[in-house]
Amino acid sequence: MAGLMAAIPAQAATGGGSGAGIFAPGAAKALAQQRTAERSHAASTAASAAAAPAADGSEEADEIAEGAAQWSEARTSPGVVAPGAYGAAWTALQGLPRTGGSWRNVTNLPYNSDDTRYRDYNSNSSGGSGLVTGRMAAVAADDEGHVYAGAAGGGVWRSSTGGGKWTSISDGLSAQSTGALALDSRDRLWLGTGEATTNADAYLGSGVYLLSHPEHGAFTARDRVGGTELQSTSIHELRFSGTTVWAATSEGLWSHSTVHLNGPWKLEFAPNPAYLPGGSLANDPSSAYKNIVSDIAFDPGNKGRVVVAAGWRSGDTYNGFYTRVGGSWQKLTSLGDLPADAADIGSVTFAASADGSRYYAIDQSPAGLAAGSNALAGIFVSKSGSPFGPWTRIADSAQLAASGSALGSPGDQGWYDQFLQVDPGDPNHVYAGLEEVFETKDGGTTWTTPGPYWNFNFPCWSIDPTKQTGDCSQTTHADQHGVAIGRYHGKSVLYVGNDGGMYRRPVDGSADASGHATDWTSLNDGTIDTLQYYSVGVGKDLTYGGVSVTGGLQDNGQSILRGNDTVMGSNFGGDGGMTLTDPANGCNIAQEYVYLEINVTQNCAVNNGLGAPTTYDVPPPDNAKSLARFIAPFTTDLKTPTTWVAGGQHVWVQTQGYAIRNSSAWTSAFDLGDGHVATAVAASGGKVYAAWCGPCNSQGFTRGIAVGNADGTGWQQITLPATGSVPNRYLSDLKIDPADANHVYLAVNGFSRSWNEGPGAGVGHLYESHDGGLTWKDISANLPDIPADSIALTPGGGIALGTDLGVVYRAPGRTGWKKVGDLPAVAVTQLLTGPDGKLYAATHGRGIYTVPLWQLR
Repeated sequence: MAGLMAAIPAQAATGGGSGAGIFAPGAAKALAQQRTAERSHAASTAASAAAAPAADGSEEADEIAEGAAQWSEARTSPGVVAPGAYGAAWTALQGLPRTGGSWRNVTNLPYNSDDTRYRDYNSNSSGGSGLVTGRMAAVAADDEGHVYAGAAGGGVWRSSTGGGKWTSISDGLSAQSTGALALDSRDRLWLGTGEATTNADAYLGSGVYLLSHPEHGAFTARDRVGGTELQSTSIHELRFSGTTVWAATSEGLWSHSTVHLNGPWKLEFAPNPAYLPGGSLANDPSSAYKNIVSDIAFDPGNKGRVVVAAGWRSGDTYNGFYTRVGGSWQKLTSLGDLPADAADIGSVTFAASADGSRYYAIDQSPAGLAAGSNALAGIFVSKSGSPFGPWTRIADSAQLAASGSALGSPGDQGWYDQFLQVDPGDPNHVYAGLEEVFETKDGGTTWTTPGPYWNFNFPCWSIDPTKQTGDCSQTTHADQHGVAIGRYHGKSVLYVGNDGGMYRRPVDGSADASGHATDWTSLNDGTIDTLQYYSVGVGKDLTYGGVSVTGGLQDNGQSILRGNDTVMGSNFGGDGGMTLTDPANGCNIAQEYVYLEINVTQNCAVNNGLGAPTTYDVPPPDNAKSLARFIAPFTTDLKTPTTWVAGGQHVWVQTQGYAIRNSSAWTSAFDLGDGHVATAVAASGGKVYAAWCGPCNSQGFTRGIAVGNADGTGWQQITLPATGSVPNRYLSDLKIDPADANHVYLAVNGFSRSWNEGPGAGVGHLYESHDGGLTWKDISANLPDIPADSIALTPGGGIALGTDLGVVYRAPGRTGWKKVGDLPAVAVTQLLTGPDGKLYAATHGRGIYTVPLWQLR
């Protein structure tokens, strides 16, 4: 099987890494400030909120870009990962023996981002997104009520009821990352794996698959079209012309017959073929950015004439629009308002009207992205119906901002958020997706915002706990990626996929005086779970019994599931990073936004929004200086739970546990050094371990481990040679034996030298030390060569290891590893043993799963 490959990381400029420390407060923090004034009329406690920028939301673009770099760095440094690495790992994983037990999904129920129980200072509740799930990258719909949702990391799902009552139909594939979905003229469903957002957690895929009767059945490995040509690529779009399907990918433009499916894909166009696999520059660190094709458009008068949009979103000299002249591809330099300068051509989406009279395009500007100004070049139309133009700009960021947008600068994330859809019944009726959903009914002369970012800054919003979002109508979740128009019960329906899942409304829907839709329906009914967790926390529920399960999520805050819940709530907003939960009391929770922006609550953050805040901002000082990873580590001391350790450039310690109320409680125990940032921390009985990297990308990658005491004494940097026992790769987790603080385990991310030719890539993924980290032994044994993310030590001496493709387990007294159950091929970002005797797995794409520890044997 072909498999996944690590994400294409973000870059500030061609060939260079995204700089660390690009931090601006995000949605949840800005939101909290905006709501302070209104709440002060109802409660006199709003003084706890410090001043912050206006709630625009656009400042998140820098955070997404930086997170993109860091997620990838962990899996690719110190070099370049060769295609096929994940495929080989998946095959090896399937060959392992199995433990007893099977996984149970505990988050497959509705998740209400507007839950009125959790309207505290740090919540996004009442924003209007309603029921949510994880990021959707692609959507397809037919005229019989069948809808197909392709998740960023959670596979493809089918609804036969116009949305809702979902069924997963791709669990058998080695790639659960979706790039494109398309129905052809025979209503066959084409799946292009490999998400194309170039986001923090976007995985490459294993090729293109075809399901002939998608209304029933599921994808299997046998459904792959062609050979291995498109493994380890991302598929931006799948487009049809006659009996040919075209794939716009991260490795050029490819074509294949839609009739004869077994032959290989044909490479039609690659701007820089020397950087493709097998080329002379394939191992260059910039190779992943050199052949990106985002879309293709066909001349309706001559389908053989095409326009190809190519380019890396952060800019490159090859960026541009191309067409084939004779036997060669040439850049187009005269398209009217559509840019010809490479600096203004980035990620592009085309959309044609059904009658052939119009072509539309969205173009993102690398120059704007690099300058920190608006990154949207514009939305354009060709009224000739030909992609050769002439093109006219019909919207820019300023026009969209004035259309009822909740943002001051729409399109800043145009490299990440982008879709375009023309109403099949009206060539002048267009939906455009950026951070928000925009609509024009007159070909671009006027625009409205039927799906604003959120409702907080509109006059209709109110904190009234008896209303979901004041007098505002429900909106969609922010950050749009996929779109389709289908029919259900004879009516034309718009479907959109975004960072919060799936939503629909009538194509000719209703709107209020501000142009905001009044008829959005969330389709995230709990039967679809594609939630992307970074972490999990479990504690006893002292109020309702059982346990409280919580976890931090990509762009969906923090979920909380209590003992008597039938619906999960969201008690923190924005991105949710790492989590701490008191095993003895599940309402004692510490949650990281990003970059060590830690918040703490001792009542599960229960609040109707009118009372005094019951969550507190307690970030260590490295947060203010951006001296921490996007998802930064923090933990408790195994012997003294009131002692916490957090890692940025410094190793920070506080001794007040969940009673901490401000940042002054943190003290610096050790400085890891300029340019070094912690990747994992562990503590027991006052002894502290901190793994770090810096630089963390392939340009000079270094890593190390520091060991010392929580009181600041006895610190030393352990010597880890560039080659030797511990590979020169990203150190992802540390766990200490509760019975012996000198006995510690170390997880290593990335791939071995079989796939990574970077200096010192070495072999192995799990290491053990009995002398406080001075020497290490590789205990990987029969582990597949696969990135390792998280360690959990089980009572009696067992070890569970979370990887990018599932969980493996080593029983006490054994040396060999077994696969635990059958999770889909998603990353397990954190493993945790709960107070209920169960192992919990936070997956980045399929929610949280659990299995009883006693069954692992």
